[in-house]
Amino acid sequence: MRKVLAAFGVTATLILAGCSSDSDVVNENLNKEADNFKVLRRVVFYNAILDKYILSVEGYCSVDPGNNQRMTVTCKVGNEKKRKAIGKSDNVLWFYEQLQTSGVSAKHYKVIFKPSVIIPEPEIR
Repeated sequence: MRKVLAAFGVTATLILAGCSSDSDVVNENLNKEADNFKVLRRVVFYNAILDKYILSVEGYCSVDPGNNQRMTVTCKVGNEKKRKAIGKSDNVLWFYEQLQTSGVSAKHYKVIFKPSVIIPEPEIR
């Protein structure tokens, strides 16, 4: 009986996994592209009480919203990476916009395989 229930659970999971909407697939693929520094973005921080912009970051950036107190923006500059960590509060709004179109698919998930993550290069000191 357990084997039957386990098989049913696996089957149901596989069926439901195939029920993603086109927008879900596109959003997932855009997030993967941005996390691989292939999407040009502008990230803006705005103080709603003072009615002033605090910071604007523009480039090929990955955004990690983090928790209620801190978030990070990591951008690729040439072959280098730069990271900004920003404290968040009640009166600070932040948003990012994609500055260019991206040719991600609405019909296929994108899988990115990076052997260097699985078998990292050793660091010799």
